[in-house]
Order: sequence, then C-alpha cells, then structure tokens
Amino acid sequence: MTNFQKVAYFLLRVGMGVLFFWAGYAKLIDPSWSAAGYIAGSKIFTGFYAWLLQPEILPTINFLNEWGLTLIGAALLLGIFVRLSSVFGFVLMGLYYLPIYPPPRGAVEEHVIYALVFLVFMAFGSGKILTLSDWIQTRLHPAWHRWVD
Repeated sequence: MTNFQKVAYFLLRVGMGVLFFWAGYAKLIDPSWSAAGYIAGSKIFTGFYAWLLQPEILPTINFLNEWGLTLIGAALLLGIFVRLSSVFGFVLMGLYYLPIYPPPRGAVEEHVIYALVFLVFMAFGSGKILTLSDWIQTRLHPAWHRWVD
C-alpha cells in the first residue's frame, strides 16, 4: 500500500469507528431509546421481526444493539479485532436493512454502503496503521491472531 492508500484506509476506519461508537453511545445514554419503533415498521420478514418485539426478547435486542454498535465503533477506532467486529457489523447492517426493504430512496442506502465498507475491513483488517493490534496479538493465543487485525 502506498502512504496515500494507508492514510485513506485509516481515515475510513476511524470515520466508521466514530460513526458507530457515537450511534451506540447515544443509544446507551438515552434511557427511552428502544429498537421497537424501527423493528415495528418491518415490511418483510414480519414474523421474524414481530418475534424480536416480544416483551421478553426486546430488552436483549436493545442491549445487543446499544453495545454492539459501541463495541464495533471502539474496535475500529483502536484498530483491534477489526475483522471480527466487521463480521458483526456486516450482519447488523443486514438486520437494519431488511425491515426497511424496499427503502424509500432506492435499493442502495446507507446500510448497504456500511455493509460494503465492512466487507473491505474483513478483507484487509486494520491496515496496521495506528492500531493496537500488534500489542494485543502478543498477549493472545495464536488461534486468535487472524481476528485481532
């Protein structure tokens, strides 16, 4: 990678990290936030999303959503577990996209773009630019090394 490519990749990773960390943190500090409103508007897979809205399941969905976004963002910001967090980010974006399908502004909307960025992160990892991945790697079992980057 050229220096320009490294800087561009770093900025993409940090930008996505800030976006996801802030989205999760904003949900964490708002006691009235719930995924119920978003999920209730589902146009496809209505049975699956109705199941997620059950009173005994919704608190778990809210918890996973709040902390999932926050931890994905933190991993991207720190440059650790980028590949692993990108798998979760990709799945999360799919779960965000399906309830609004077909989206009002056409087939490509922000969740699709975010999912594609996560695919890039899965392919290239942290990019080894201003990361903590090397430090973490020395402290983990070798089986985890491919997921640290």
